[in-house]
Amino acid sequence: MGKQHRAQEPQSWGPRNSQGPAPPPNAWSAPPEGPPSNSPYQGETTSRPKKRRRVFLWIFLIVQILFLIWVITGAASGSGTPDECRGLTGDNLQVCEDANDIGTTIGVGLIIGLWAAVVRSQEI
Repeated sequence: MGKQHRAQEPQSWGPRNSQGPAPPPNAWSAPPEGPPSNSPYQGETTSRPKKRRRVFLWIFLIVQILFLIWVITGAASGSGTPDECRGLTGDNLQVCEDANDIGTTIGVGLIIGLWAAVVRSQEI
């Protein structure tokens, strides 16, 4: 019986690399600094990009601080006996103070709801 004929693998096929093909030798080298030597802009240097200003971030933080101050002052306004309840006693005083507390809670809840809507609109 004769030799079995088998096709030879091309020489360009090397050992298989599980991480993919190797990069060309100069693929990771840093680009040359400044313009090329044959450039008409030889006297100029490349300028560094300007630092990004974070205007949106500062506006966002200012809005958050304003809402926080608004919530704190709104909640603090409900403490103590309101002027409308002065002179009342017993159950009438209790009902008047409870009504004031409910109004303060609704007001602070509306502020927080508006705050959440503003934060959501700034994310979009």
